[in-house]
Amino acid sequence: MRVPLEWLREYCAPALDVDAIEERLTMTGTKVEAVHHHGVGNPDRFVVGRVVAAEPHPDADRLRVCRVDLGMANDDGEATIVCGAPNVAGGQLVAVALPGAVMPGGAPIERRKLRGVASEGMICAASELALAGDGDGGGILVLDELTLDAEPEIGAPLAQLLPISTAVLELEVTSNRPDCLGVYGVARELHAATGAALAPEPWHEDEGSSGELPIELARVTVECPDLCPRFSARVFEGVAIGPSPPWLAARLLAAGQRPINNVVDITNYVMLLTAQPLHAFDLDRVSGGHLTVRRAHDGEQVQTLDGQTRTLDAETVVIADDEGPTSIAGLMGGARSEVGPETARVLLEVANWNGPNIHRASWSLGLRSEASARFEKGLAPEQCVWAQAVATQLMIALCRARVAPGTIDVGGDGPPSRPIRLRDARVREILGIEIAVTRQEEILHALDFHAEPAGDGLDVRPPPVRREDVTREADLIEEVARIDGLEKLPATLPKRRGAYGVLSPEQRLRRRALDALVGRGLYESVGWTFASPALADRLRLADDDPRRMAPVVENPLSEEQSRLRTMLLGSLLDTAAHNVSRGLADLRLFEVGTVFALTPDGARANAPDASGARGETGVAERRSLGVLLSGRLDEPSWRVAEPAMADFFAAKAMLEALTRALRVDGLALAPARQPFLHTARTADVQVGGESIGWIGELHPLVAQAWELPGASCLELDLDRLIAHAQARRAYEDLIGYPPLRRDLAVVMPAGVPAAEVLAAAREAAGELLRDVRVFDVYTGQQLGPGRRSLALALSFRASDRTLSDDDVAPASERIVAALARLGGELRA
Repeated sequence: MRVPLEWLREYCAPALDVDAIEERLTMTGTKVEAVHHHGVGNPDRFVVGRVVAAEPHPDADRLRVCRVDLGMANDDGEATIVCGAPNVAGGQLVAVALPGAVMPGGAPIERRKLRGVASEGMICAASELALAGDGDGGGILVLDELTLDAEPEIGAPLAQLLPISTAVLELEVTSNRPDCLGVYGVARELHAATGAALAPEPWHEDEGSSGELPIELARVTVECPDLCPRFSARVFEGVAIGPSPPWLAARLLAAGQRPINNVVDITNYVMLLTAQPLHAFDLDRVSGGHLTVRRAHDGEQVQTLDGQTRTLDAETVVIADDEGPTSIAGLMGGARSEVGPETARVLLEVANWNGPNIHRASWSLGLRSEASARFEKGLAPEQCVWAQAVATQLMIALCRARVAPGTIDVGGDGPPSRPIRLRDARVREILGIEIAVTRQEEILHALDFHAEPAGDGLDVRPPPVRREDVTREADLIEEVARIDGLEKLPATLPKRRGAYGVLSPEQRLRRRALDALVGRGLYESVGWTFASPALADRLRLADDDPRRMAPVVENPLSEEQSRLRTMLLGSLLDTAAHNVSRGLADLRLFEVGTVFALTPDGARANAPDASGARGETGVAERRSLGVLLSGRLDEPSWRVAEPAMADFFAAKAMLEALTRALRVDGLALAPARQPFLHTARTADVQVGGESIGWIGELHPLVAQAWELPGASCLELDLDRLIAHAQARRAYEDLIGYPPLRRDLAVVMPAGVPAAEVLAAAREAAGELLRDVRVFDVYTGQQLGPGRRSLALALSFRASDRTLSDDDVAPASERIVAALARLGGELRA
């Protein structure tokens, strides 16, 4: 919203400069985004002059040499000015730019010769002073022909007569304050914020009448009152179409509107003043003189004022005459009933429309206008008659129109505002400071609230324009606080009332898992939850793989982000590729994020329709943790010339670090296949017999697709992993007795996993066995084909005594027997 300061000061003029006004409005919630300048620079160099004589230029047919009386504005009283305007003539009062003036485009005015004749300034056209659009025909502005508030005096500053220069406030108006999309609404805010006097409402006098409009002039039928709560209309006859006066055109231009003709300009001017949009129909082009407000028919078309033919649906509201739609309600008028040079009768429509419906129609048609920007925020029905009153004054004054007796008014005012009790004690409790009840009442009255004393505070009724915004006591307290000054509020802590914030057990476990990875030297990566449709093919997922059925984003930023990811691996690979392409090949990354999957209902809803589009209903979410390792695990040094590379066992070490940090028992790896992992270096991660993820080395084809040298990775369902974790530590007494260690070498079939060997040993040994691990693996011809030797390190310990060989011998025998059942035998 662009508010010319010159216009704003007509209704509220505090003794403050533009910077102070900007600061005060911003501090009270009406944020000023920027301050622009509109019009001429150095306005003191623009004065009123009288053309004494205009003679032909001796060397140019289209130029005239004018002697201009400047009075006290010029030392000599007169100046010679060369002018090329066709309408310049002796005796005219004109606008003169003296040397040193700066035009709206930034061009300076200087003394110079034109075809050999010295020119001491410039006689200005209205467009050159930003008082009209570009279509003024090149003629100069003749002040004698204007209706001005004061009589022009020769040599007087032009700024005293016309708004040739003003600051323009660019406001960011929040969605709950559509009243501030009008100059008078901003003036009321400025009045409340500064205490400066507020001029009477511009609609306080109405030159029209409220009776019924004769049916032979016009009729209105509203078929959808749920979408059109109020529709008002007046008829003006004898309308003289022409350009708008410079003061009105200047205000429109400063506010960002293009002047068109006096009738259209009046509708735009009133909208900018009251925040209520209007529309003018050429009544003689309205078929049957009958307007019907209805829902459009599917496929119905209308040509709007911008020359576009738009196809409507059944949820869009139109204003139609007997021949069909003539405008789109709340968005834009139609070309068929447009006001033009031949218009003599005008039907002025001011209506109130359902905000959500206007927003939907605007989005559906891709058509956003100044009107729709206001209606979609929710205007009050009462604003219709306010705008009619102001527009009627201007139509009579500027178009010499006669207003027909009566007004069409369908719907009427909105419901009365609900009274709200504002308790003084509650104001004090919420704000932490004392604000006198009289001050609260003063603030609310300044904002047009009706407030009267009550036993413990005030009884308040919001004005119509704030009826949907201010609905409870807390809203009133906010109004009092922002106007009295939020900067006055002390910095206080809220009452704790014994409450304190702690992490939930699940949150503590998640942090413990992340800390374990960070402690291992991993860096956290944060990737997009969106994915490309091509990701499934790059990961070599099968056609029936559920992870290929990614939920579709309804309104994606791009095709590359049109799906929701079903696994973290894609974003980790993207991050890795980004780093490798920049020379960082040794990577240790992890990511915790949400992945998505379609439920059975969602999968059916996600099936392609005839257009190839998919739905997104039935989507389930879960939290996953992914790890990716690439390159060297350590930096090379003089002791280690060839550091270990990130392989399956490096990823397994990260997995074990996680399970140890979370104290998860029952971790097991089972042979598995994943299309994106190496066929012989892949495992399914299980805890307590439940599959919670996968681990392995990246398939060479997948690594090639991301231009990576290779990587090992894992991905776990973090919620399921945490479900198996021990949230509380189980402490044991320190054991003061030394362990008894034994080594055992057993030859096993190569197909028996080491994890199965260790599990069998633990189960057979009993309570004395505290730890068992594989410390060596050997294969050789002497063992025979398909066999390998596993060297096990056994650690036995008791809490009440030092163990002897006799104590552990039975356990050792049971271990050997258990391994024999797996096909193993002691190695000689």
